[in-house]
Amino acid sequence: MIQAVIFDMDGLMIDSERVTYECYKVYLNSLGLDMTEDFYKTLLGQTINVCRDKFLRQYGKDFPYDECIKRVHEMVDGRFRAEGVPLKNGLLELLKYLKKNKFKTIVATSSERKRVDVILKRGKIWEYFDDSICGDEVENGKPDPEVFLKACRKLKISTEEAIVIEDSEAGIQAAYDGKIKVICVPDMKYPADNYVGMTTRICKDLVEVKKYIEQCCQ
Repeated sequence: MIQAVIFDMDGLMIDSERVTYECYKVYLNSLGLDMTEDFYKTLLGQTINVCRDKFLRQYGKDFPYDECIKRVHEMVDGRFRAEGVPLKNGLLELLKYLKKNKFKTIVATSSERKRVDVILKRGKIWEYFDDSICGDEVENGKPDPEVFLKACRKLKISTEEAIVIEDSEAGIQAAYDGKIKVICVPDMKYPADNYVGMTTRICKDLVEVKKYIEQCCQ
């Protein structure tokens, strides 16, 4: 029986991946560079250090990665301030259902703590979570299962009692290797067949996730 739900953040709860990609392109264009959507998809679900390595291989060892991240986050934050934090379809309904039915909930994300806290509060969803664990609070980021295993320990539940909701292949791999059931809600990239085989279910949106959890608890 599912006792706890572990949520990824970007691309899963927050419709942020497309905005982030657009902001990366703006910054890179200012340097006379470009970013393909295929390259951006390789960054999804990865820690900041893994992304740094990918950027330096793609754009050269002198690429100003830290400045790039700073500027892109500023642009994304500006969009969120002006337009609001874009929540994914069905998120609030799912969170309200889980809270009403006394499921434990936690955010487990590759994003850094300071960014996560701002987004959850600005999106007015902070109150629905029992806890959170962020990318700068683990030794090994996704696809390593550490973040999800620590999430289970924080909630004081076994891996068998939890289910992860993810959008990225790195997140699917992390949950699978941690022996935690995982539902994938694809965002910009539908998972490759080998990752599909690691999931408990593929759902088109969080509305379907809610229906699945309801069915499991009947």
